[in-house]
Amino acid sequence: MIVPASRSALKFQTELSNDSKAKVSLVVCTRNRPRQLQNCMVAIGRLDPRPDEVLVVDNTEGNEETKQIAMGVGARYVTAPIRGLSRARNRGLAESQGEIVAFVDDDALPTTGWLGRILEPFADPKVAGVTGDTVTCEAAANASMERPSRSLSNQDPLWFEIANFGGLGFGTNMALRKEYCRGDRFFDERLGRGAPISIAEESHAFTRLLSSGYHAVHVPAAVVLHPDKPRDVQMEATTSFAYWLFLFFNFPSHRSDLLRFLGRRLRRKPLSWPRDPQGPGEVISSGLWVKLKATIAGLFLFLRASMH
Repeated sequence: MIVPASRSALKFQTELSNDSKAKVSLVVCTRNRPRQLQNCMVAIGRLDPRPDEVLVVDNTEGNEETKQIAMGVGARYVTAPIRGLSRARNRGLAESQGEIVAFVDDDALPTTGWLGRILEPFADPKVAGVTGDTVTCEAAANASMERPSRSLSNQDPLWFEIANFGGLGFGTNMALRKEYCRGDRFFDERLGRGAPISIAEESHAFTRLLSSGYHAVHVPAAVVLHPDKPRDVQMEATTSFAYWLFLFFNFPSHRSDLLRFLGRRLRRKPLSWPRDPQGPGEVISSGLWVKLKATIAGLFLFLRASMH
């Protein structure tokens, strides 16, 4: 259901101001979901503070309804015709004018104070990325905003597993310092929705930043609401196995870190760092047949990604 709001209440700034504060762009990547995008735009219109610009990246060759929703509230509209969330995010980074680029998904609803809270850690010039908590609408009433923020760097002995396996948050709720996101393909286009390995493009990006010596911060008080979605454990197991192989071959200096982490999870050992949920998850605790199929399918998925 589209949330009603007045046209004036949804107008965003379209030009960056000239004050001394870091300029902020907010990027929303979307693909054939105008109703969800409309609701997201309403939530963005209620942000306090607001971003200096809002950019809608349409991951199609162009959709008139999506374009009208974006332009109707003063957002910039661009297309990224080749399917893939990483491709759309890379286009958003390239097109954005802000020094800080924040991202939310088109089916997400940032809370009113979200942007201010996710921007706070960027006062430290070493901070390259910040994430917040992503909670379902049903769980929002019980979400804790009192947990302290956590900073992570490659000086932490467990940084590699924390960045890659849920300790920093997810791409539906993140902000990046643009000057540190080097290259026109900062998000690996073999990863993410629409790519061969349809997960973890943000985790891989966090890992790149941390391995370069920058810091990342997780801010629980920066809350974005996101609908709960049905899960396909077999598919999750397959893509997870493919991503493990991806990490093994793309970060050879951290193979021992990866194998130690996976070994602990297979033995159902609790994590020594904060994560919700703390348990091993359905992929690790699934039956032997699920794991066997995932191993075979995940290998082929990794090989397909390697040729992408």
